[in-house]
Amino acid sequence: MGAEQLSSVMEAVGKKVDPNLRDRIERESESTFATARLWDDGIIPPSHTRRVLAMGLQAALSGSVEDKKTEWGVFRM
Repeated sequence: MGAEQLSSVMEAVGKKVDPNLRDRIERESESTFATARLWDDGIIPPSHTRRVLAMGLQAALSGSVEDKKTEWGVFRM
């Protein structure tokens, strides 16, 4: 949802629209905002897409497929 649509929704549900909300949503919607907070695994520059995709496919195809049972979930940063 974009900043304009969010403002419209807030008006439609009768909430008071914060004048800074649109600017905040625009700023926080940038790809670098999430990456700077380590909410994702980073941004791949478009010029590196093929190389990164090839590395991922190579890694996925080179390992053996085993179902190892663990006592814990996936670790995230």
